[in-house]
Amino acid sequence: MKTKLFQWRWLLTVGLFISAPTLQADENGLYSPPHAEPEKQVSASQACVKPVPEMRREHMNLILHQRNQTMHHGVRTTDNSLQGCVNCHVTQDDAGEPIDFTNEKHFCNSCHQYAAVTIDCFQCHNSKPTEPVVKGGNQ
Repeated sequence: MKTKLFQWRWLLTVGLFISAPTLQADENGLYSPPHAEPEKQVSASQACVKPVPEMRREHMNLILHQRNQTMHHGVRTTDNSLQGCVNCHVTQDDAGEPIDFTNEKHFCNSCHQYAAVTIDCFQCHNSKPTEPVVKGGNQ
């Protein structure tokens, strides 16, 4: 029993020493991940389907619900559709062309990297908008 407790304490201590250099304190002494805040791309012409705090918490549930409605029940609506999200949250490069999910500045990619979450939506779905994009207009 004492040996297992010692092993856990040792692993915890080593883990803290290894991870400590990767954290950086800000001007208030708070620690944050060593990567940039996610890109915030929002259409100027539309409001999101839900308030921002709710979308941050629940967007995956909305997407899964939409998937279940479409795949299992044959109900196809544009509410909460992944393509609707991509069309609204289009990210453009310096030339004003839409970028795809492989680019680290893509709206979905930047947030999921920040949250350390892997997604596989764009293995099948298009990560670029299907509607015409007004250059510089959807940022």
